[in-house]
Amino acid sequence: MRTRRVFYALATVFVLFLAASSAPSPLYAIYQQHWHFSAWVLTVVFALYVVGLLAALLVVGGLSDHVGRRPVLAAAVGLEVLALVTFLAAEDVGVLALARVLQGIATGAATTTLSAALVDLEPARGRAGMFTAVAPLAGLAAGAVGSGLLVELAPAPTRLVYAVLLVGMLASAVVVAGMRETSGRRPGALGSLRPRVGLPAHLRPDILPVVPVMVSGWALAGMYLSLGPSVAADLLGLRSALLGGLVVGLLVGPGAMAVFLLRGRAATALLVPGALLLGGGTLTSLVGIRADAAWAAALGTILAGAGLGTSVLAAMGTVARVARPHERGEVFATANVISYLGNSVPAVLGGIAVTVLGLRTATEIYAVTIAVIALLALLLHVRRLRTERTTATPAPAGDQRPREIR
Repeated sequence: MRTRRVFYALATVFVLFLAASSAPSPLYAIYQQHWHFSAWVLTVVFALYVVGLLAALLVVGGLSDHVGRRPVLAAAVGLEVLALVTFLAAEDVGVLALARVLQGIATGAATTTLSAALVDLEPARGRAGMFTAVAPLAGLAAGAVGSGLLVELAPAPTRLVYAVLLVGMLASAVVVAGMRETSGRRPGALGSLRPRVGLPAHLRPDILPVVPVMVSGWALAGMYLSLGPSVAADLLGLRSALLGGLVVGLLVGPGAMAVFLLRGRAATALLVPGALLLGGGTLTSLVGIRADAAWAAALGTILAGAGLGTSVLAAMGTVARVARPHERGEVFATANVISYLGNSVPAVLGGIAVTVLGLRTATEIYAVTIAVIALLALLLHVRRLRTERTTATPAPAGDQRPREIR
């Protein structure tokens, strides 16, 4: 295949992997009705996907640098095929959980390798960076909305979506088989399997202030992907599976659009609007839920989604700006660990809270907590800017007035 065609084909495979990861979200309510499990079990199933993904990121994230892109991509596609077949065969929550773990491992291995392959194929124009930023959120939106559409309008609601994705993944196998290798082999494959995460001390003043916005953004995404359709159905009366998928799409779709539109902006200029949109949008959604006003909840979701995308750019842009070349792998791994822990742990806690306190109370607490964390990110950023200005502006030479001692 020609380089340009391979580039766009791999970008499509990237979107497909993330679409497959969000496809179960509109189905969770159906699974709950059929198999009678609680909200906290649902969020544990969601979190198991993140556990598998994190394990793959940490263990095989750098493997393709040593054995080549094609072998790792082929293994990831094969594992995703196995996961989709497991979804098709699922008859209880245990098999569903196994499918999610397999899917998480496959997605973690695929996304790191696909990102590297896209840079290999087009390293000079910056298009690869844009695709790797947009593809995850665009894929999540496409998977949730497409799944909801098939569940609502087509037969076999818990089967057809996985069959469609399986066809797409088999086509992805053809793409991987036909592509040329983009990275040469080099020694150290076994050593690359040792997990490496860390945050060098000299980077912490720049990176720690963006951690709250990373956590709050991905915590919000975790809630929407796991409990969002349940909130739409039980609190807003929107019981259509398609509307459940649209709830997720209204969050991650604007997030992908924000990444695309703001991709050229400096990371330091994005944290404040990202935190404001994230916190303000979440509170607007909460007001809509409390007032039983679906339009207000939808508006808040769109605003929060734009904040999510802006925050992702701000956080990852900061990491890319301050980390030195020899530190980037370790630091990006740490950033991914923080993001995905923020995506999963709060969702599990939210599921437990739903079981103990009820869906409405748990949702309100979750939303307020996310807004507070986003505000904390804003305050830390403002404090950081003030410190930099104070340090950069020395007192005039003739100003020898004694300072007041308190």
